[in-house]
Amino acid sequence: MRASVMIAASSRHPAAHHMIEDANRIPAGSALHADLCIVGAGAAGIALALALQDSGLDVILLESGADRPDEAVQALYEGSVADARLHPPPDHYRVRRFGGSTTLWGGRCLPMDAIDFERRDYIAHSGWPIGLDDLLPYYPRANQLCEAGDFAYTVQTAFTRPVRPMIGGFDSDAFSTDTLERFSCPTDFGARYRRRLERGPVRVLLNANLTRLSGRSMAQSGASSQGEPIDSAQVRTLAGNHFTVQARGYVLAAGGLEVARLLLASPGANGRGLGNARDVVGRYYMSHIAGTLGAADLSRAGSVWHGYEISDEGIYCRRRLALRPQAQRALQVGNFIARLHHPRIPDPGHGSGILSALYLARPIVPYEYAKRLYGEAPGRGAMLAHLRNVVLDAPGTAAFLWNWLRRRTLAERKFPSIIMRPKNLRFSLDFHAEQEPNPSSRVKLGRAVDALGMPRIEIDWRYTERDVTTVQSALAALAQAFEQTGVGRLDYAPDQVEAEMTRYGAYGGHHIGTARMGTDPADSVVDAQCRLHEADNVYIASAAVFPTSSQANPTLTVVALALRLADHLRKTYGAPRATIGSQAR
Repeated sequence: MRASVMIAASSRHPAAHHMIEDANRIPAGSALHADLCIVGAGAAGIALALALQDSGLDVILLESGADRPDEAVQALYEGSVADARLHPPPDHYRVRRFGGSTTLWGGRCLPMDAIDFERRDYIAHSGWPIGLDDLLPYYPRANQLCEAGDFAYTVQTAFTRPVRPMIGGFDSDAFSTDTLERFSCPTDFGARYRRRLERGPVRVLLNANLTRLSGRSMAQSGASSQGEPIDSAQVRTLAGNHFTVQARGYVLAAGGLEVARLLLASPGANGRGLGNARDVVGRYYMSHIAGTLGAADLSRAGSVWHGYEISDEGIYCRRRLALRPQAQRALQVGNFIARLHHPRIPDPGHGSGILSALYLARPIVPYEYAKRLYGEAPGRGAMLAHLRNVVLDAPGTAAFLWNWLRRRTLAERKFPSIIMRPKNLRFSLDFHAEQEPNPSSRVKLGRAVDALGMPRIEIDWRYTERDVTTVQSALAALAQAFEQTGVGRLDYAPDQVEAEMTRYGAYGGHHIGTARMGTDPADSVVDAQCRLHEADNVYIASAAVFPTSSQANPTLTVVALALRLADHLRKTYGAPRATIGSQAR
């Protein structure tokens, strides 16, 4: 049975195996056939393709870019934002090339918490149709693909040796200090898994841009039909080639912004966009709320260690101050974590040669990592003050730069970030919080078009009062916990919280919720299997399906959902199902 499936698949494109192809070489106007067509070769698309390699299914993976950055390809991501203070340009924080945004990411990995999946009366539009238990079988394999080591996210499970406390003497009912962030190399999925894809049965087409998904009845009549299948994907290249992919099933494995664009640019049964009969596609757009503020004086603590530990298998790990689930419920706020952080970099008053050197180097630091380097440095002569810090702290700066070169620039597994230990044990707090789903926060199509004739997106990212309350209440609880445990005090201006949490706007490349998962088509786009309510053979593998954002960076959960989807596709499209363990081999 398996052999016959493979023979039938190979007969449809006999030259396609064991190669990654340029879509410009596909005969113009031709129709390629497959069981599954995956759109996007980032973390989700590549994870899904790898998980289906031994499935016996005939799979085509489309990627807009190639192996190297290309300005013309990246320009396809351009668009507009309603408020430039609150959201970066749409072509920043995401990369249109083989490997997707894993060619840019910082590598932070952590799973969601059980509470993130729950319907919480105090968080509007919360609740997933699945729970943490549905993802737990897939998280360990996702950890392996992300090269973040074992699926062990507490001090107790990650270390066999004793580990020094984060804050000596701190034991709080509201905040824990034993959960971990793990860090990938960071792994560029394109570079890391290129050879496996090149040698495997999945047909990878580079420079291939999906421009529209269509169904025969949709194109002919425009009639609305629940579960109407898609039977054609229109593909174009920037060089002018065009062809179609006719598949039994389609998976959009692009990021949250591009998924919304692709769905809205495909008319669907009612002409309002594929999956958009209820005007939900592009709505509920979330990121994370983040910022740096306050002064945490921990000089009374028995000890303080806010740096990285190396796990037994050699992975950089770091602890956080995490608001416990029971405290979230009591305060009626979203998920929240905080890290002990160095002073704000633009202010030369910190006196650090290292931080001043980083500030002075901001013109050559990539935008995605330099954004927090920009800001008004107080007082006149700020540049001279930064230069003075560098000169006076020259030995320390030189030692840091040598260590950074050795452990970051030249290392395969890179030291994740700058860690500075203030001599007076006065830290600022770097916080990262869940954002409440808001239907008015949205991505929609604009009038401008790109080089392929596709509408560019317009982004109107918004936050809610609950988002402000989450940060305010969590900080107040943390200040109280520091005082009650006697480890120190947290000084901050409560009336400045909103200004600080919106200073950088939507956090980085976390594009979440634009095609959310749910049971009711009135307020969701896909079902619990990530399948469109309105097209029974179109699936989404992306943070676009997250109904809520959690406090966690989305990549690890995106990969886990892609692996879960791979199992579903095996069963749905008829090939023998392999176990999760066999996928790992």
